[in-house]
Amino acid sequence: MIDSSAFQGKKATYYTLGCKLNFSETSTFGKMLSDMGVVTAAKGEEADICLINTCSVTDVADHKCRQAIHRMVRENPGAFIIVTGCYAQLESERVSKIPGVDLVLGSNEKANLIQYLNDAFIDRTAGTAQHKYHAVRTKDIKTFQASCSRGNRTRYFLKVQDGCNYFCTYCTIPYARGFSRNPSIASLVAQAEEAAAEGGKEIVLTGVNIGHFGETTHEKFIDLVKALDKVEGIKRFRISSLEPDLIDDDLIAFCAESRAFMPHFHIPLQSGSDAVLKLMHRLYDTALFAHKIELIKKLMPDAFIGVDVMVGSRGEKPEYFEDCYQFLAHLPVTQLHVFPYSERPGTSALSIPYVVEEKDKKLRSKRLLALSDTKTQDFYQQFIGTEREVLFEKAPRGKAMHGFTDNYIRVELPPSQARTEYDNELMRVKLGEFNYDKSALRAELI
Repeated sequence: MIDSSAFQGKKATYYTLGCKLNFSETSTFGKMLSDMGVVTAAKGEEADICLINTCSVTDVADHKCRQAIHRMVRENPGAFIIVTGCYAQLESERVSKIPGVDLVLGSNEKANLIQYLNDAFIDRTAGTAQHKYHAVRTKDIKTFQASCSRGNRTRYFLKVQDGCNYFCTYCTIPYARGFSRNPSIASLVAQAEEAAAEGGKEIVLTGVNIGHFGETTHEKFIDLVKALDKVEGIKRFRISSLEPDLIDDDLIAFCAESRAFMPHFHIPLQSGSDAVLKLMHRLYDTALFAHKIELIKKLMPDAFIGVDVMVGSRGEKPEYFEDCYQFLAHLPVTQLHVFPYSERPGTSALSIPYVVEEKDKKLRSKRLLALSDTKTQDFYQQFIGTEREVLFEKAPRGKAMHGFTDNYIRVELPPSQARTEYDNELMRVKLGEFNYDKSALRAELI
């Protein structure tokens, strides 16, 4: 039984590390606590409850998680500190021993945040509080926590899937989030309709490996896309990330003709070398990846295509990196998300003998980031002088407003033209020249 009075009037603060899925889940945690009477602490105000949603995709991410926890404890003396997310699942006991941490919830337990928190409040009142951690083994992670929220953002993030059945040699995510699972299409459509009723205009579909949607319900991802496309009120849908081997040609064709799915794709490549892809245990080769990119560009010439690529992984000899660079240089993609490889305990990549030195990782990252800048700016350049529809996002008073076109070009409206009433509004603009740091195109309202 939950004693709601224990939550009334408490102030909470939240800190999220990692992916869009984590941000979506943190927004849901915030809503759960808000429904219990908890308010969000103002900036600089000490909180009664601190929730840190962690990431563990790299060793650097683990370090940042520990830093964030220590900072939360230091800045909020006496607050109840909760840690959840991937790092909390993988290192539950270790995290629970960090001074100041009261409660650690793994991937199976976070859906029951309120109950665990209620029980911990009772223990604290009784003077029996302990630094508790709750996490089950990977194979026992079964729960799916629904999430469709925007927090303080314009766009909604709809969680359609969790977990992963792929065990790539470098990755710990299946151990942190469990195997693939999902809710029904009907439940997701209902959440999208609720977002539309709240005034939402754009929804991003999030998950760990969303192309595997249907493992639980025996439905198909393309059927989910078709159902969501019919939701009235939602003007835009974006797909956060799709594995190359799970991008069905029919899905690409549908998105090209759909009402609301935008010409915007994010596709993890990880390496443009077939030799390295085999070492990683990826389930595709460069030929398949190139086919998917070419089909997208054939059916949607204006499409923005973001690509994840890892540098310096075990086994990536200099000639393999050069293969990767040349493959990407000749591929019509828009932006590269470059990640240096990080050793992860317990992964099979550690058995691969060839190790790339840190200085070489940095040089390779620098080359790919420079290539990415060139590709993105070339893509933006094509659209200068054209008209597109932009969904504007709220900006602080006196600051420039930003937003994105349908094909994910970031635009900037100068402070002199920015208006609060433009927030969450789709407006047609003429795209001008680059802004001062080339991060956006200047917009002129039509």
